[in-house]
Amino acid sequence: MKEKWQLWIGGKWREAKSYESLNNPHTEEELAQIGQAEPADAVEAIVEAHAAFQKFRTYPAHARAKILAKVAALMEERSEECAKIIALEGAKSIRNAREEISRTVQTYRFSAEAAKSNYGERIPMDAAEGGENRFGFTKRTPLGVVTAITPFNFPFNLVAHKVGPAIAAGNSIVLKPAEQTPLSSLFLAEVFKEAGLPDGVLNIIPGKGDVLSEALTTHPHVKKVTFTGSVEVGHLIQQQAGFRKLTLELGSNSPFIIDEGVDIDKIIERSVMGAFSYNGQVCISIQRIYVHQSLYEEFLERFVARTKQLVVGSPMDEKTNITAVISKKSLERLQSWLEEAIQEGAKLECGGKVKGNVMKPAVLTNVNRDSKVFRYEVFGPIVSIFPFDTLDEAIEDANDSRYGLNSGFMSPSLERAFYAAERLETGGVIINDIPTYRIDNMPYGGWKDSGVGREGVKYAMNEMMEEKFISIKTGDE
Repeated sequence: MKEKWQLWIGGKWREAKSYESLNNPHTEEELAQIGQAEPADAVEAIVEAHAAFQKFRTYPAHARAKILAKVAALMEERSEECAKIIALEGAKSIRNAREEISRTVQTYRFSAEAAKSNYGERIPMDAAEGGENRFGFTKRTPLGVVTAITPFNFPFNLVAHKVGPAIAAGNSIVLKPAEQTPLSSLFLAEVFKEAGLPDGVLNIIPGKGDVLSEALTTHPHVKKVTFTGSVEVGHLIQQQAGFRKLTLELGSNSPFIIDEGVDIDKIIERSVMGAFSYNGQVCISIQRIYVHQSLYEEFLERFVARTKQLVVGSPMDEKTNITAVISKKSLERLQSWLEEAIQEGAKLECGGKVKGNVMKPAVLTNVNRDSKVFRYEVFGPIVSIFPFDTLDEAIEDANDSRYGLNSGFMSPSLERAFYAAERLETGGVIINDIPTYRIDNMPYGGWKDSGVGREGVKYAMNEMMEEKFISIKTGDE
């Protein structure tokens, strides 16, 4: 791994004016010096991307698909190296990191397939009076420069969900990776170069979001902004971007409803994983669990017991489940929210202790609905469990949220499952599994403050294109 990483602009490494240390969240050891882009660098990257787009827009679909397939193959060959980067800079357990790389490879393969599946539609012109002797059809065309701002929690795969579809569609892209995990993105520079991507189509500029945001969202060459992160920053980007196309993947506090008649044996492991995988630092982590009164006591007892068994340790240890959260700032917020919830009447069933940058997974009951751990996105190892009597009560409580990304519903009754699916106010409803479930070709996006637009390779690609209607007069009217 390089000790010093520059900016990747126009297919070349460019010197930055300043560098900052990147530290391992678990050990706090320095990993590298990372170049910090300034607004002028962002503008240069956008200009390079715009120039590259003029040629890349004419690349045939099979050529774009070949590049993306080659990226997938190269990443698969270097998968262990990639996993170690995630574990080092993001403190994700090495097992979870390997899973992310496997999904990343798949995402680029989906992108390669999507590049060859850009279909339009024939319009029956003669269905309308005056449409005789005319042929009409639609086609999708690339937008131009896409700017992408990505989060720390899936530094390879969530980048792939922006870069892959953008290139599949024939766009160029300027990527600003999360400040906490830039190495995963910078690693891609030479991978795409080796795969044959023309210079300037992909540009990577680490730096501070508040420094680069305006250039990335307002420059005239920018035609689309795609962002994954907090609601507050998402609202700011929406204001800055104006009439540009937007995809905003924002916060969540995912509910999981466990209906009467469910076999608890089948859900404890999945529930604990859904709440605490990568320390709960996942947009669709289970934050609120609603359990039917008939199952509540047994579920709570077994959930707490399994949570206590989770192994705290180094990200590089194969047995580790729980590691350091991403930063001291995040840890301090989690501690504050947990203490506040307890002061407001919540009961701490287990966990919550802090050592170094690690918080042991915390399970709460009797949580006040006005507490921050209920109202906002925790994004950490804290879960709240509630009993319910009627299904309508559980659905109403689950919907009592500013967010609406994914929800989960477990029930042996298909009728009750469809009843809940129709009424849960989320972009995705996962029946008979946890809301943390996601595969990379499904549509993914939220309602309410969870954002606008959809990801999932085909859906993201469509949102990175414009639809054009073309009509041909074929004879005299």
